[in-house]
Amino acid sequence: MSQFIRTFPKATKPFKSQPFLALTRRNFQSQPRKMSDMTPILTKNAMPPVGPYSQAIKTPHAIYCSGQLPADAQGNIIEGTMGEKTAAVLNALSAVLTEGGSSLEKIVKAQIFLTDMNDFAEMNVEYEKWIKHKPARSCVAVKQLPKGVNIEIECVALP
Repeated sequence: MSQFIRTFPKATKPFKSQPFLALTRRNFQSQPRKMSDMTPILTKNAMPPVGPYSQAIKTPHAIYCSGQLPADAQGNIIEGTMGEKTAAVLNALSAVLTEGGSSLEKIVKAQIFLTDMNDFAEMNVEYEKWIKHKPARSCVAVKQLPKGVNIEIECVALP
């Protein structure tokens, strides 16, 4: 057991608390963040929020997009195939990201919610047409989504 004990050389001078703390904090301090570093994004080119949230929040390092539904800018739900619904969702995400000074090409992580995993293949075909750079992604089946839709997509993108 003693072979695993690591020995350290003894310090010749005792550490003074302040310089030691300053040394350890120097590399780990971050800039204080303010609420002004978070900017809500709202575009008229995507469905307006249906609750107390923003379409997205822009920070100095990322844009966090709320889940978008297959709907037009007036909030009318798009009917049709899963491909058409996926296109409507990605169109809305594109509008929100554009309003925030970003784009679909800057997505770092996407989260997809489906009410039926049998729709996965058709959704994936349309998704690939819009997002070619293959960001990190998850796709999960959920029991229910707002407004009775069967797809919702949210993402995190670079500003």
